[in-house]
Amino acid sequence: MIGKNAQLSNQAEILHKILCDNRLLYQIIEESQTLNLPEYYIGAGCIAQTVWNYQNGNPPLKGINDIDFVYFDCDLSLESENMVIQTIQNKFSDCPLKIDVKNQARVHLWYGNHFGYDIAPYNSIESAINTWPTTATSVGVRLMNNRFQVYAPFGLNDLFSQIVRPNKAKITKEIYDKKVQKWIQTWPSLTITSW
Repeated sequence: MIGKNAQLSNQAEILHKILCDNRLLYQIIEESQTLNLPEYYIGAGCIAQTVWNYQNGNPPLKGINDIDFVYFDCDLSLESENMVIQTIQNKFSDCPLKIDVKNQARVHLWYGNHFGYDIAPYNSIESAINTWPTTATSVGVRLMNNRFQVYAPFGLNDLFSQIVRPNKAKITKEIYDKKVQKWIQTWPSLTITSW
């Protein structure tokens, strides 16, 4: 399996090449550099699912419902977040997928209402990614001055090995189980680690 058990620097290079094959996603990664957001990543499911599609010979966008675009801004006003959302949606208005834009500094303000329990505020974009639901999808990528950067707090081996393992930092068993049951329908080659 491509990328499995390779050194992290080699895995980052392989990831970059695979993402380049997903033209739609890579165009967004590439053009996001021009938005002048200092702390942002494109990540989570769209990254992992692109890799799984590549490894399984699927079309690049199979099973990808949205593109997670996360950033970190200490301005917690909804107005400020809406301005960034509008800017990104205007920039990528021809994208056929939903671009899900969220200021990770504000997540704690709505998380309890959405998921039924409160969380502490994140203090950086990386601290948010550290809590994403699975080790394989806790990945953010970006280009800075055309240099590919990856943030993957659990490394990339689970991603390249198609292992879905829960990251219990924030999610519940119910959220995890629902997510993996959906994924296994599209990517039956995944190895699902139980809660």
